[in-house]
Amino acid sequence: MTDIAEFDLTRAGRRVEGGGVDAWLSETGELLRLAGPLVLTQLAQMAINLTDTLMLGRYSQTALAASVLGGTVFFFAWIIGQGPTAAVSPLIAHVLGARPNDRAHVRAITRMGFWSVALVSLPLVVFLFFTKQVLLLLGQRVELAEAASQFVIPLAFALPFSLGFQVLRNFATALSKPNTTLVVMALTVLFNIVGDYALIFGHFGAPRLGIVGSGTASACSWVFSFLAMTAMVWITPKLRAYRIFRRFHRPHWEKLFENYRLGMPMAVTLMFEAGLFFSANLIMGSFGTAYVAAHAIAMNVPSITFMVPLGVAMAATVRVGLAAGARDGNAVRRAGYSAMLTAIVFMALCAVVLASYPREIASLYLPATAENLAVIALAVVFLRVAAAFQVFDGLQVTAALALRGLKDARAPMWIAGASYWLAGFPMCFALGFGLGMRGFGIWIGLAFGLLVAAVALTARFYYLARSQ
Repeated sequence: MTDIAEFDLTRAGRRVEGGGVDAWLSETGELLRLAGPLVLTQLAQMAINLTDTLMLGRYSQTALAASVLGGTVFFFAWIIGQGPTAAVSPLIAHVLGARPNDRAHVRAITRMGFWSVALVSLPLVVFLFFTKQVLLLLGQRVELAEAASQFVIPLAFALPFSLGFQVLRNFATALSKPNTTLVVMALTVLFNIVGDYALIFGHFGAPRLGIVGSGTASACSWVFSFLAMTAMVWITPKLRAYRIFRRFHRPHWEKLFENYRLGMPMAVTLMFEAGLFFSANLIMGSFGTAYVAAHAIAMNVPSITFMVPLGVAMAATVRVGLAAGARDGNAVRRAGYSAMLTAIVFMALCAVVLASYPREIASLYLPATAENLAVIALAVVFLRVAAAFQVFDGLQVTAALALRGLKDARAPMWIAGASYWLAGFPMCFALGFGLGMRGFGIWIGLAFGLLVAAVALTARFYYLARSQ
């Protein structure tokens, strides 16, 4: 029996046959086996950013602030570049669902994923070289813009490697081998910790480079992750069997176009959502330092809880894609709805914790001293709103990525734009400024945007899945 046949019959790669309760339980089990390593991988990626933040905070407040500004510019470029790479996973899942032994098309999809990285990286790298000018146009102080540029320039050179890692990650995920990525990310976290410690503070004989050292360490970490992931593909028999670098120079224009056709709307969708929350950061600044600090605390908590439904949603892309490729409508619905229900249950539990212990959670970030009481009080209010939108947040991401499994990206893009910018942002503005609710109003607006997105995306999945 070939490797591909083995993949189709083994745990996370096989489709669940039959119907009834047993089929739903089996599908949920397959989903969770695939999602577990994906969740841990997402948390490991957060650990890299956390390491940079903690060490730069100990170096200087200016370096920390500049890294946040520079990181925002880099993230904007990364979102654009990662779109075509995100298409790799659902495209491969469709192929394997229809033809489990089709290595040639899987190889072509992955190869064109790398081609898309090569094509999109050059203009994005050039854009990142002008980080200082971009931040000055946005009204940032000269010293912060200069320091942010020093942080981003090393990252610019690593951008192609970061995007290349995403191609390999999505290739491995589509083949239900997410543990390979988890191992690489765990090693990358350690690599980044050592690099930050050495290059920011000048330990182990390295020069003391401050914010430049942090950018350099992060850039080296992305290069390391790409090389390590390439090695993992080579040493994993099921992944090596696809020989993804074979005839690398040969174009497959249809697959390249499909990567962009599916991937770019995904990137725009993420920009719509990220743009709303970035705007909320800027608006909070107009209310004062206490609001900004409380907002930062309250945003960090749901960012962590969000990693679980995000991992489940990434698994749903593969599970739905396999079923759709096999033209099994019942399996499509089981895969999508199992992911949504899993996200709802987990986020409901998170909501209970956030609503019950907001003050204790806020106090983990700031000691309850007299000067911090105002910040903690605001954070408590924001965390209670976060508790209210936990379920919506988990539902909207699982529905959106389940739709990816159906190769549906354009409609979710427009839904995201309408939900966040025609519903969420006006609500933020109306409540925050019009009714004078300030930060509380901004958070209600964010929750409203997520609610609209969750309802619309779930309805979209229901509409498409019933016709499968």
